[in-house]
Amino acid sequence: MDSIGPTFRALRGRGTLPETAALPAPAPAALLDDKVRDLENELFRKRPSSASDPFFESAAKLARPGHVASAGRVAHGAPPFIRDHNLRTAASREHTPPGTARTAQQDAAQQDAAQENTAQEHAAQEHAAQEHAAQEDAGLAGDDDVPLEVLEEMSRLEENFPVLAERYRLLDKIGEGTFSTVYKAEAMDGAVMLGSQLWKSPPLKQAAAARRREQKKRPLVALKQIYVTLSPNRIHNELQLLFMLSGNAHVAPLLDILRHQDQVLAILPYYQHADFRDFYRDLPVKGIKNYMWELLQGLEFMHSKAIIHRDLKPTNFLYDPFKGKGVLVDFGLAEKMPACAPSASANSCPCLLKDRPALHKTRLKRLNIKAAYPKVDQRPPRRANRAGTRGFRAPEVLFKCTNQSTKIDVWSAGIIALSLLARKFPLFNSPDDIDALVELILVFGVDKLLKCAELHGCGLELNAPNAQMASFNGNLVRLLVSVLTHEDENGCLPPDSVIYDTLKFLDKESHTLAKPVLADAEGAPAAMRAEHRRLMDEYSDLKHLLQLLYGCLSMDASKRLSASQLLQMPFFEELTAHGDDDVLL
Repeated sequence: MDSIGPTFRALRGRGTLPETAALPAPAPAALLDDKVRDLENELFRKRPSSASDPFFESAAKLARPGHVASAGRVAHGAPPFIRDHNLRTAASREHTPPGTARTAQQDAAQQDAAQENTAQEHAAQEHAAQEHAAQEDAGLAGDDDVPLEVLEEMSRLEENFPVLAERYRLLDKIGEGTFSTVYKAEAMDGAVMLGSQLWKSPPLKQAAAARRREQKKRPLVALKQIYVTLSPNRIHNELQLLFMLSGNAHVAPLLDILRHQDQVLAILPYYQHADFRDFYRDLPVKGIKNYMWELLQGLEFMHSKAIIHRDLKPTNFLYDPFKGKGVLVDFGLAEKMPACAPSASANSCPCLLKDRPALHKTRLKRLNIKAAYPKVDQRPPRRANRAGTRGFRAPEVLFKCTNQSTKIDVWSAGIIALSLLARKFPLFNSPDDIDALVELILVFGVDKLLKCAELHGCGLELNAPNAQMASFNGNLVRLLVSVLTHEDENGCLPPDSVIYDTLKFLDKESHTLAKPVLADAEGAPAAMRAEHRRLMDEYSDLKHLLQLLYGCLSMDASKRLSASQLLQMPFFEELTAHGDDDVLL
């Protein structure tokens, strides 16, 4: 195994760094301890700052001004997408002994020392770039640490796909699913066309950008290998839908297609993003507002083309919490809605007939008998598309409704928003459809599920009385009180957690929102009135977010709001004034 590693590294153009290339040791910081410096380095690593990033044109207005240079420069003008500066301010508080008075001269001295230390660190990075220029010329990726099995896998793909190595260089595997694998790659000729324009995606890290300053920039792309086990119709459907959806900033466009025998590769832009699990507990309500705005913008465009995504979940929406930009990806399960409305047939769902007046002339009483099923069932089985990811499928999908529409994506978007607000992911994690219905009963109540089952011509018999007693009956505030209070009481929250911004508005007795009250509005000091206005703004955002959730999570798909209607809700008022019509063409 040890002998195989160097062979594949040589095959892939990856060499180890020379042992003699020692980096100059950075000078010790006078007033900045190791803990603060480590946090600063982590923030530098996470926050991209490329001016040519695909997200940049849309995010220029909202990007934070300047770079983070030191712990003394707390993110004063940071956008409210994510509270990433909490760690740095907490570390600074730990560094300063309690009760120690600080003067302006001391603060200025700390800033000067931190800036000097940062300059020395930048000089060290420049020295490292010069030392390793030879390796960069050979195609060495500075931050690659690719496992051996991934190198072997990429090597086999290049051998089986001769045209691939001529145009793209695989860097790493960044995703793997049931029907495909996604690799990070770079264009060898330095040019990838999107329509009639040149697609630009330079390296997304400052260190990589410095090392490649003298080289021709190679745009980064995401290379999706679609497995040959899929039917040709499904592969053609995904590629056709990707082509139809090109031209919107919130949907990943199709850049190129490669084919060799039965192998098909789709070339997509590579977007810098963060793992949902890394930030879903740190987004304040305004950050959730921006996340949902970006997501619903993509859904609105996709639904305007009569396309259903069918697999909407956090991993299929690449979001950068530092820039506040996101893009929809993975249309492997997507489908085009039929041009005409489905007609009533033996396989149709009764929900198609719910609006007919004749249906309401006679009300049948529910039979008070035990649940049973016929020994020989002569009814034809109902066939419906049940594709999707567990925990994000709408009730009509679970009940095998044949009249599925774009509203199933709206339900999935509501589950994502509820996960963000409840700070719990995954919110639903059932192994099968029966357990999925029980989870919905626990949140929305038995009565709503019974009506939903009746709407789709299904019977629902619940023999678990504890589930009905423990149900939140659709009261999302009660759900939030239960989940967030449990974490708070068990000491799971840091003192600066954004969860406290939600908890302070939850009434634990009445399970409603508690509106801030200012006793003497006229006689109160200006600072108190300003604080009250800030609290009222937070209260309004939380109230409007709950309205958005109720609009997304209606059991009846016909009463569920569309993406266009959701974007017009009061929750997004402060964003609608700016407009977001940027396209990638």
